[in-house]
Amino acid sequence: MLVIFRRTKLDPWTMSREREPRHRTAGSSASVRAPRGVCNGEKRLECPVCEKQFASRSNLEAHLRTHTEEKPFECTVCRKSFTESGSLSRHLRTHTGEKPFECAVCRQKFSRSGSLRAHLRTHTGEKPFECTVCGQKFNHSGGLRTHLRTHTGEKPFECTVCKKKFTQSGSLRTHLRTHTGEKPFECTVCRKKFAQSGDLRAHLRTHTGEKPFECTVCGQKFNHSGGLRTHLRTHTGEKPFECTVCKKKFNESGDLRKHLRTHTGEKPFECTVCKNKFNESGDLRKHLRTHTGEKPFECTVCKKKFVRSGHLRTHLLTHTRDTHRE
Repeated sequence: MLVIFRRTKLDPWTMSREREPRHRTAGSSASVRAPRGVCNGEKRLECPVCEKQFASRSNLEAHLRTHTEEKPFECTVCRKSFTESGSLSRHLRTHTGEKPFECAVCRQKFSRSGSLRAHLRTHTGEKPFECTVCGQKFNHSGGLRTHLRTHTGEKPFECTVCKKKFTQSGSLRTHLRTHTGEKPFECTVCRKKFAQSGDLRAHLRTHTGEKPFECTVCGQKFNHSGGLRTHLRTHTGEKPFECTVCKKKFNESGDLRKHLRTHTGEKPFECTVCKNKFNESGDLRKHLRTHTGEKPFECTVCKKKFVRSGHLRTHLLTHTRDTHRE
């Protein structure tokens, strides 16, 4: 059992284990037993709880707060508290936007020195953190910690709204936007907004035409990594998404969601003009053209236009037949 003699400030010299001598009675020649590890003038201070050692008293005092959960350093902006003044200083940059650490290679800036160190490994290719289960390597310790949860199944981050759990705090933050409707990432070209920064990056490529993700099998290129992953399944035949009702399998999670509506009868996409409902967003888009008169699919031979791509494909066969007759 740990006994703590509390003062206005945590003092490692007044902490001891119950089995060790406590303060002597009045008149005694000695008062407090020094923490182990301090001898012969060597300044190695040991935590009496977990026996971790520190070179300075201030570092030990900061560490002791991880055991007592004391957080004396409070942010004046959002009232979040921290065990160390340095942690508060780093946190304050999330409010000020300050990024004092710059990459000498690509000039990208960071609010933390640790983030810069991890980033530099993307240039050097160094991956010093290795999973002891599968051997996969990572360029920062946080990536390894998150990865280990794929082996343990641990999902420590829970949504307070629907109780869904996640392996990463960032995944939870992104998920919460499905409840709040928040879309903080806006395209500077067309002003379309997104809930995830990755979705915005992928969207921007629709403006630039950039397609950096290439299939190693057929050479087809994609503007986001998810598109490539889905495409690769057309080569491997993998269909990882299975319907729990009829056991039909799909190579895309979106296709499974659409399919499930055939069982539930759900039609979440409603026409704002005539209130007709559809179970797929694509069907609603096609339907809206009956109101707008839009015909985006044009025949390259005779310039005739169509509401649906399928109608254009059927029409093109009339030109093929005409060619064969000739």
